[in-house]
Amino acid sequence: MQKPLSHIRVLDLSRILAGPWATQNLADLGAEVIKVEKPGVGDDTRQMGPPFLKDRGTGMDGDAAYFMSCNRGKKSLAIDFSHPRGQEIVRELARNADVFVENYKVGALKRYGLDYAALREINPQLVYCSVTGFGQTGPYKDRAGYDYLIQGMGGLMSVTGERDELPGGGPQRAGVAVADLLAGMYATTAILAALQHRDRGRGGQHIDISLLDCMVGSLVNQSMNFLVSGQVPRRMGSGHPNIAPYAVYPAADGHLVLAVGNDTQFRRLCQAVGQPEVGTDPRFATISARVLNRAELDAWLVPVTRSRALADWTALLERAQVPGGPINGMDQVFADEQVIARGMRAELEHPVYGPVPTVRNPIRFSETPLEPAGAPPALGQHNEEVLRSLGIEPDHLAELRQAGVI
Repeated sequence: MQKPLSHIRVLDLSRILAGPWATQNLADLGAEVIKVEKPGVGDDTRQMGPPFLKDRGTGMDGDAAYFMSCNRGKKSLAIDFSHPRGQEIVRELARNADVFVENYKVGALKRYGLDYAALREINPQLVYCSVTGFGQTGPYKDRAGYDYLIQGMGGLMSVTGERDELPGGGPQRAGVAVADLLAGMYATTAILAALQHRDRGRGGQHIDISLLDCMVGSLVNQSMNFLVSGQVPRRMGSGHPNIAPYAVYPAADGHLVLAVGNDTQFRRLCQAVGQPEVGTDPRFATISARVLNRAELDAWLVPVTRSRALADWTALLERAQVPGGPINGMDQVFADEQVIARGMRAELEHPVYGPVPTVRNPIRFSETPLEPAGAPPALGQHNEEVLRSLGIEPDHLAELRQAGVI
């Protein structure tokens, strides 16, 4: 069964996470993604370990797990496009590509004739997506931008972490590279929209994705709270600025997440713990009242949550239809019966490492299921396949190897 993007070819010159996350999404959706990497080195994330996968033949360290997380289903073409012949090959691939993704510094690819203006001349239907820290315009456009920096500059770290006056207080980055991931998701969405625009006969275009823009654009209620009130949001630990109780609370044997999103759920919680009168207390009867009286609410709730073990809380909250549960470690996540039932873990066969684990794409289609296309590639694994598709004969491939182009 063909996947939704099985007719799309993507030329991927991106590295690290934001760009590769976008192109992995496209690969999962069925696109042919040709990942262009530097010979002998490859994507930086191949070295970002430990942990590393083990070569099943030698037992030696191979690619890092990081690389395997964001390059599933791609073809690796190891080619040096600083070499004139390498540039020619990449341009020839771009001539017949639908999408081109890159995350080099602004203007860096112009010297190789691989910028949007140059490729548009040979393929006016090309959707060209640039992912940078700060975008193609503005006073910061020439700066390098990494996820950690963007989480700070973009405001996320100002609202992430324990309150400054408490032990352990201060700014914290999110536990995964959310600025990169959000940029990758925005890039995916933009590419799909640009393909629709192209397919209506309106040609290709250049997409400018900025990590900082994506971070600022994803602050949601926190940014709007500020824009409406003028009050700068502060770190609240696990708390929520607009909802309560919506935080982490102590259980008898660990930590309990309560995510009580409306007044009906709060009354159910009070009923479930045998104190229905609290649900109609004017201090707590509405979301806004609970937010304004958060300290009094927690003074009542903390002793209640400490009175039961996590397993008891999980069962009680499920019966009461109140969102809540434990904070799982990765081992518990992948042992969770719901995660198992949804098939979120899969294994793919790799030519060097044998069966390797992967995390399945969470999109579920009824008619075009997204089975993983293949394991992340070994460096240069698809050189011959890709170059032979351009009509390059075996003796010419040997010449390219001899010259260090591939």
